[in-house]
Amino acid sequence: MMRFSHLLVTTIVVLASASPVQAAMNTGTRTLVEAAIAGEHRSNENRARDRYRKPLETLDFLGLDAGMTVVEIWPGTGWYSEILAPVLKDGGRFYAAQFDPNGPYGYQRRGLGAFLTKLGSTPDLYRQVVVTTFDLPYRLEIAPRASADMVLTFRNVHNLVMDLYGGGRYADLAFQAMFDALKPGGILGVVDHEWDDAATEDPLSANGYISRARTIAMAEAAGFELVAASDILKNPRDTRDHPAGVWTLPPSFARGDEDRQKYEAIGESDRFLLKFVKPAP
Repeated sequence: MMRFSHLLVTTIVVLASASPVQAAMNTGTRTLVEAAIAGEHRSNENRARDRYRKPLETLDFLGLDAGMTVVEIWPGTGWYSEILAPVLKDGGRFYAAQFDPNGPYGYQRRGLGAFLTKLGSTPDLYRQVVVTTFDLPYRLEIAPRASADMVLTFRNVHNLVMDLYGGGRYADLAFQAMFDALKPGGILGVVDHEWDDAATEDPLSANGYISRARTIAMAEAAGFELVAASDILKNPRDTRDHPAGVWTLPPSFARGDEDRQKYEAIGESDRFLLKFVKPAP
């Protein structure tokens, strides 16, 4: 665990001297993102999460542009896809790297089914979405090699080290797939539930949390360079000691109505937001 702490200190020094690889989004892109966030295609349940997930601020920090080719890793039922797809549908390209329809876990099939239903129910918004399959360890072509300007993964890195996916055995393959899909100079944006002490985190992330130091180490091992980090998704009310892990909190409420008001008051999890770049050769 000490190597993660050392890496974090080193990274802070690097960040202090690094220049941004992509400016904040331009006015045209911002207008499209704001329109997508306000769109009638979004459910009230999804809108309610905006205050925690901060999609406009997050995509602005990462430097989204409406003309980009963007890959979203494991978009689940499509919370972010319903913002990204409308923004990219005219001038850009959007790949949704989804679960294998023959995946072994029920949540994978349910998520994929709900996602495909979303695409089919509003075809004018989603007809340009290209659905690929990202299934470790064999199905790794999330987009054509070196075609993407940006790869986004929201609350997925902790999954890569869980028992569900070999206890981290294939995490290097996942980051390599993201690296391979990006053009030189392309951006990797990562959000996850933050465990605040790399020395005490669960190696299997059974509670759903992972440290930013461990995440940085995996990304850098694949060749990425960290260029910026943001605390806009932090939630100091999250104590990380919940009986059913991060899923105790909204929107999952894994404990049902037990102490529901307490967990509603905490809100969604404490999260980090990291921005990496694939360096030019």
